[in-house]
Amino acid sequence: MPQSLNKVIIHMVFSTKDRRPLIDADIKPRLHAFMSKCLREIESPQSQAYRVGGVEDHVHIAASLPRTVTIATMFEIVKKESSKWIKKQGAQYRDFHWQNGYGNFSVAPSQLDQLIQYIENQEEHHKHVSFQDEFRNLLQKYQIEYDEKYVWD
Repeated sequence: MPQSLNKVIIHMVFSTKDRRPLIDADIKPRLHAFMSKCLREIESPQSQAYRVGGVEDHVHIAASLPRTVTIATMFEIVKKESSKWIKKQGAQYRDFHWQNGYGNFSVAPSQLDQLIQYIENQEEHHKHVSFQDEFRNLLQKYQIEYDEKYVWD
């Protein structure tokens, strides 16, 4: 086969350091737009950010994984670039940092619309569910074994 073809959709999840509520209503839409731009520029035209959303202490991203980019590289780029960007947006963001780790989950193309809806409803969702409970639920849904003491530090 002379051509390499790829369609991998991932659900990326990560929080602010110590889950500090630093993503306020003013910065949130601009941050999400910037993160989408970072993802699209990783390896155009293969990269696509289907949706970026979240609340004050974490983000969810539905994105395509380019065939020549590792998941770790993708996370590194979006976290590093968005952290640098937000720190330039005002003194209140000077101490902004993302947590070191992340959650990454594969999503079937047939489930993409459902994931986008889930990301769009984050504000409502988190009126009833904490980030920690949400993340535990995702780990259980995707059958990922974990040790609680290493997830939150």
